[in-house]
Amino acid sequence: MSDRRAHADRITDEIREVLVRDWDPIGVMDDPEWPRDEYDSYIGEIHSYLARGESAEFIARHLCFIEDSRMGLGQLKESARLPVAVKLKAIDLSPQVQNGPARPSGGA
Repeated sequence: MSDRRAHADRITDEIREVLVRDWDPIGVMDDPEWPRDEYDSYIGEIHSYLARGESAEFIARHLCFIEDSRMGLGQLKESARLPVAVKLKAIDLSPQVQNGPARPSGGA
């Protein structure tokens, strides 16, 4: 697997984990039989907002928009989703450098 693909997969997995563990607006993730990819269709747009540097408040508003407009669950206050947005903002989007084995320092 290429470094680029591994990087994309890591970020996807981290966003998915926050959505499943901390967001779960339809409340299905307590069921171990429920597919973990329930919210995968939102990962790309959330990643784009994170990469653009959007604020936690913006992302919280977007989560509320998804719940209301796409899921039909009604409008929550942004503050209700701010903790989830803060966790999403904490995801490190930078490529992870894989360190190889330590090299000798050269001396005698």
